[in-house]
Amino acid sequence: MKRLALVLGITLLAVPVKADLTHKIQSSVQLTVDGAGSITTRLPSSMTVSGSNVTLDTTPVLGTLSSGTALGYTPGAYSITTAGDAFSYTESYIEGDDVPTVLSTTVTSGVVPVLPIMGQSTTTSGGISGSLAGSVATDGAISITAGGAGTTVIGQSVISIFAGD
Repeated sequence: MKRLALVLGITLLAVPVKADLTHKIQSSVQLTVDGAGSITTRLPSSMTVSGSNVTLDTTPVLGTLSSGTALGYTPGAYSITTAGDAFSYTESYIEGDDVPTVLSTTVTSGVVPVLPIMGQSTTTSGGISGSLAGSVATDGAISITAGGAGTTVIGQSVISIFAGD
């Protein structure tokens, strides 16, 4: 009886406690398939001539630009101005890009089948989803399946407990 009175007395004298606890469980899956793309820049035709102690006899000429043909170039003719003196002469020509027949690209299943190839081209291949998959079950279990090239799958589970007022 004394024990029962002691337990009852302690229970009645106990101070109530407030405990604000927050428990969160968040699970997610993120699937990504890279996109294909192509960036190109047409390069122009250019010609440079430089020299010292040389005289221009015939002017170098760039041809007329027409699609599907080279621009064309006729070099100049030069002679030494003062015979016996040192001279230098440089003439250069760079053929620019033709007008492309492919002006844009079409992406089919992550692949760019035809590309406009020009003086400066940067192309990235797209991803192929393949068997890419991910899910979160009702019990929080994460299931992920890798895809083909250019794919990413991220499974994440965050558990947090917050105690405060």
